[in-house]
Amino acid sequence: MPTPTHNNPVEMPLEAGKTYYWCSCGKSANQPFCDGSHKGMAFEPVAFGAEENKSAWLCNCKKTATPPFCDGSHNNA
Repeated sequence: MPTPTHNNPVEMPLEAGKTYYWCSCGKSANQPFCDGSHKGMAFEPVAFGAEENKSAWLCNCKKTATPPFCDGSHNNA
């Protein structure tokens, strides 16, 4: 089971054409992004990008059904 880092999402600026890696395990010190802390666990980072420069709300509770984006699952805790 992943470790939630916060119960609320975080708004992050994303750059068009850049690849990001969202932490799915919750152990990264660089939340919400992966720093490799999942090594040896069953978790893998989720790669994603943006088609345009924009902000996105990324999940920190690790319960979203639409990783890496928040879907409001933190409200059902």
